[in-house]
Amino acid sequence: MAVCLSLFTILTVGLLVSLSFTVGFDRPHRLPQTGVRLRTKPESGNRRVRAGAPFKIAVFADLHFGENAWTEWGPIQDVNSVKVMSTVLDAEAPDFVVYLGDIVTANNIPIQNASLYWDEAVSPTRARGIPWASVFGNHDDASFEWPLDWFSSNGVPQVYCPLPNSSFSGEESCSFRGTSRLGLMRKEIENNELSYSSIGPNDLWPSVSNYVLQVLPSDDPKSPLVYLYFLDSGGGSYPEVISNAQAEWFKQKSEEINPDLRVPELIFWYIPSKVFKKGVPKFRIPKPWGGWFNMGGVVVQEGEMGLRKFFDDGHFDKAVFVGHNHGLDWCCPYKKQLWLCFARHTGYGGYGNWARGARFLEITRQPFSIKSWIRMEDGVQHSEVILSS
Repeated sequence: MAVCLSLFTILTVGLLVSLSFTVGFDRPHRLPQTGVRLRTKPESGNRRVRAGAPFKIAVFADLHFGENAWTEWGPIQDVNSVKVMSTVLDAEAPDFVVYLGDIVTANNIPIQNASLYWDEAVSPTRARGIPWASVFGNHDDASFEWPLDWFSSNGVPQVYCPLPNSSFSGEESCSFRGTSRLGLMRKEIENNELSYSSIGPNDLWPSVSNYVLQVLPSDDPKSPLVYLYFLDSGGGSYPEVISNAQAEWFKQKSEEINPDLRVPELIFWYIPSKVFKKGVPKFRIPKPWGGWFNMGGVVVQEGEMGLRKFFDDGHFDKAVFVGHNHGLDWCCPYKKQLWLCFARHTGYGGYGNWARGARFLEITRQPFSIKSWIRMEDGVQHSEVILSS
């Protein structure tokens, strides 16, 4: 069998946040039927799944807001990305959204506060009252890269350097150092009560987006429906890697909260580990597996570190979801119980002209099932796969 992804155990940073989703009151046409109880701090969020109702997650990957921000083309791509997210959110009405890395292209953003573009990226989800969580990709805190044509006879455009209304001057205002991971995450958490993102343990630094969330059914709040793990796979300000410290943290966290793997675990990180490359089908993905696999090779992390033994020892139980490879959106099994899945390229920023869409997940408690599919911008649904088998 080929390698792919599934839903159970993963590593995160150290915070365990409860998501108790209570679906109740009516909302406007085509918007999520979710009663939202806002949190006051990252540790205290609680949401419950309505008794008997499935829990649906939308996964947005590779949005790349701020791509070529100094051109006419760049802002148009951001508008198009908002349209993609709005279209699939209204069609599917998910209970939760995962922003799976490269939310912005910071190395293309000629201002110091990249969180302004980050805020635009989460706006369709926030406008619909849907809670979300985010994880970092390799472009999110990258340093600004000066375009070569800025050094033509016309020089650097003054509209960008110095920055209008900047409190800095001279060299500082022209450095465009960008916004750090900590800065981006703090801005998201402080400005959005619907955000369930978290800053992970300090001892996992420089990685930041390492945490775990739990989803609780309303009729049995002591029995989580699913654990959602998030890991920072690096890139940008440091190497593209999930460190051994993160792997050990994940192992300890999983053994602490889910020692017998009785509760399904869904794992989200951005850059694929090497196991994705090892298990990719060579020619086609046989049914019932599905997705695009021949639109480019699998680009992986710089090092495997401590994760590989968890794959090989069967510690992961259900599914791992990644992005980064814009032309891939396949799901396939690895060993007996684990699935490996790529998200769908959602944003119009970034490389590639493939049609845009998003991956969706749906977890049903009774009878228990986990399924996933791709919803395209044009409304077409494809590549449905059962991850709980």
